[in-house]
Amino acid sequence: ILRTLNSWFWWENIWMPINCTWADFVDRDGLVFPKPHQLYATIPYAFVLLIIRFFSERYVAIPLAKALGIKNVRRVKPQPNPVLESYFRECSRHPSQSEIQGLAKKCNCTVHLVEKWFRRRRNLEIPTVLRKFQEAFWRFSFYLTSSIVGFIFLYDKPWFYDIWQTWVGYPFQTLLPSQYWYYMAEIGFYWSLLFTLGIDNKRKASVFIYESTEFISENICNTFDGFFSLQAAKMFNYARWEKTCNMLFIIFSISFFITRMILFPFWILRATLYQPTYYSTTPVIAYFFFNGMLLILQGLHLYWGYLIFKILKRFVFLK
Repeated sequence: ILRTLNSWFWWENIWMPINCTWADFVDRDGLVFPKPHQLYATIPYAFVLLIIRFFSERYVAIPLAKALGIKNVRRVKPQPNPVLESYFRECSRHPSQSEIQGLAKKCNCTVHLVEKWFRRRRNLEIPTVLRKFQEAFWRFSFYLTSSIVGFIFLYDKPWFYDIWQTWVGYPFQTLLPSQYWYYMAEIGFYWSLLFTLGIDNKRKASVFIYESTEFISENICNTFDGFFSLQAAKMFNYARWEKTCNMLFIIFSISFFITRMILFPFWILRATLYQPTYYSTTPVIAYFFFNGMLLILQGLHLYWGYLIFKILKRFVFLK
């Protein structure tokens, strides 16, 4: 079954132009070509990143948070109560007054104790400022590192300055070691985010869609990523360094509008939507799949750009 699913998923008609097969990508004459099975390596890389994340959050982020004045607030846990716990998980986290009275009778306790139990139980679901700081620190560290490394890997490449160069030799384009490791790390990082989705700080649906979409279309514009400045702004916001936070948010906003509103649609999307038509009159299925994801990504950029503009407007006019 796995072999059949694998052959269906990597069917040449999905990924390659006409009269082109995977057999054409055998390494030869010192040239190395990308191979589908290399993507499976991103799974163990994701677990390596999770280990790195654990140690960096524990032994770097926590001492840094303490140095910035962020305290670890310990919340009081409610007394174990299977009836109330079951109701909290399966029915409602905010029961009505009549429901609280019914639960009080069922548990043979006062209404006040039930109300206090639910209040404490809800508080446990809210991540502490220290926990938010740890997660922001990890994302900041990775985004900053990937941006610097991405620039180092790309600055001397011809396609960094001329986007048409990305299509030279298509589809028989070799894979550089720097490209391999960069993509493995990036995709592994987004796998690790999916693995920790249940324990990380809860996000709005638009953020989850954005991260899921960027997981598929990753690295298209992350070399110019300004999101490490957003994570840094979050960190200083948790530490109540207001001026530093504001400055970093302005830097992030400028970076966001330049990269997401100008470079991405007029440079990247042009290279993925328009330029491939010069090399193939019959686009493969992957052309529509990846460009569909990139267009969704651009739609999220427009939505987030609107929200960022509203925040900047309040910042300027309402202080």
